[in-house]
Amino acid sequence: MTRVAAIDCGTNSVRLLIADIGEELRDVEREMRIVRLGQGVDETGELAPEALERTFKEMRAYAELIERHGAERVRVVATSATRDARNRADFVAGVDEIFGVKPEVVTGEEEAQLSFTGATKDLVALRPLRPYLVVDIGGGSTEFVVGGSGVEAARSMDIGCVRMTERHFKGANPPSPELISNAVADIDAALREVRRSVPVADARTLVGLAGSVTTVAAMSMGLETYDSERIHLSRITAAQVHETTRRLLHMTHEERAALGFMHPGRVDVIGAGALILDRIMREYGFGAVVVSEHDILDGIAWSLA
Repeated sequence: MTRVAAIDCGTNSVRLLIADIGEELRDVEREMRIVRLGQGVDETGELAPEALERTFKEMRAYAELIERHGAERVRVVATSATRDARNRADFVAGVDEIFGVKPEVVTGEEEAQLSFTGATKDLVALRPLRPYLVVDIGGGSTEFVVGGSGVEAARSMDIGCVRMTERHFKGANPPSPELISNAVADIDAALREVRRSVPVADARTLVGLAGSVTTVAAMSMGLETYDSERIHLSRITAAQVHETTRRLLHMTHEERAALGFMHPGRVDVIGAGALILDRIMREYGFGAVVVSEHDILDGIAWSLA
């Protein structure tokens, strides 16, 4: 077994997985902190100084955990917000100082490959029909990957939950029907573009990843508190997703915050995240989604094996 440390720095959260890897992956530590690194990037094109400081603060805590557990290999991957930022060099320098390794600002296609690997390693027990459409709804972008035993086609689109919230729902509590309609048009245009390069019509199983999807699953299942074991590999129907999305979009931030399973850092962006999943299922005709708690973070860890 090799002990590795994987860090995924997204638009909304920074996550750590310390794991022992051999024939299988065994968690040692799995952490997630909402830092909103992508605050304002869609509008300004730059990472805000306060967002960088929030991120570096949590990364310093992660560095201490990595040292304590004696990880032999470390990989830091940054995604949508950092890809889009003109001042990404500030982020790279800060991360290098903290971990002693430079972060990799991966392309959307590389992100999709890592997400697919992480999500599909433990689907075998379910025996879902192949090929899969794996969708990773992040803060800044959503990755679409079709494949069976490996990736056959992939595309990354800038329709993440933070980006859509800042673009369409900023200051709206809750968003009006007109604002929702505008967001739907934006998302649907991106989904049509995905069809040009990814054979979504060939996919037989939809697999959904990341916090927006798992939070929708928690609400659809009627959970009082967040339970990752019950959520992982659960199957949520399209009707459940549609109803949950409708409820979330009509709730105020205060009402969302009162939900026992809701992470505080998702309160303002979960409506947009749920809407992205809802539109994917409507536009591509999926009757259900298999929800995975394993995603790009696990893919990063597997890449270190």
